[in-house]
Amino acid sequence: MVTQQLPLPIGESGAPSFENYYLAAANRESVAAVERCGQGKGDRFLCLRGPSGVGKTHLLLAACQIAAQKGERVAYVPLKRAVIMAPEILGGLEVAAFVAIDDIDHIAGYRHWEESLLHLYNLLQEGRGRLLLASTDKPSTLHWLLPDLRSRLGWGLGYQLQPLDDHQKHAALQFQAAKRGLELPDEVAGFLLRHSERDMHSLSSILAQLERASMAAQRRLTVPFVRQVLDI
Repeated sequence: MVTQQLPLPIGESGAPSFENYYLAAANRESVAAVERCGQGKGDRFLCLRGPSGVGKTHLLLAACQIAAQKGERVAYVPLKRAVIMAPEILGGLEVAAFVAIDDIDHIAGYRHWEESLLHLYNLLQEGRGRLLLASTDKPSTLHWLLPDLRSRLGWGLGYQLQPLDDHQKHAALQFQAAKRGLELPDEVAGFLLRHSERDMHSLSSILAQLERASMAAQRRLTVPFVRQVLDI
């Protein structure tokens, strides 16, 4: 059984995995900790933090993949969508072996959401479940209304993802393209970095768009073709 708010694209081409995450040296320890958590090893409660676009969601879904492929019950909840969800969505998730909750900073200051997260945390702690959280900032620094929740979130291990520099983004684009079976020449990767949003989430989405267009047109990725597809 897999409990989820978003489909887990297990086995799909380009689906988030540890194999297709570009691993910069500065993030090696953080990524290894998240992978161990998905495997059921290491600390049961873990928080991953970092600015938007550094790959937090990718790693949470990759950890979900590992747990689900082991036949475990998995829950993934993206709280960036909290505005269109009810706090009750967290109810019952304690039956899952692995729970990943993304963007917890989006519910800081909302009492009913905080109460639901605190209740889930306590139930998982009493059982054997594992909890992986993600936020932009360190959880203990967020503006929580409930002191108990702030305290609980300060107990687990925390890791921070470092953003990539331009050279690393260039390499990451070519790495992800190769994983998709695409050849991304240096001049095309450079063109994308100059003419697109520069965070890796946006760049990865553009790469997926180019993959579909390349397959449909049976054309290689060149600057003129990319200009045509992206209407730049």
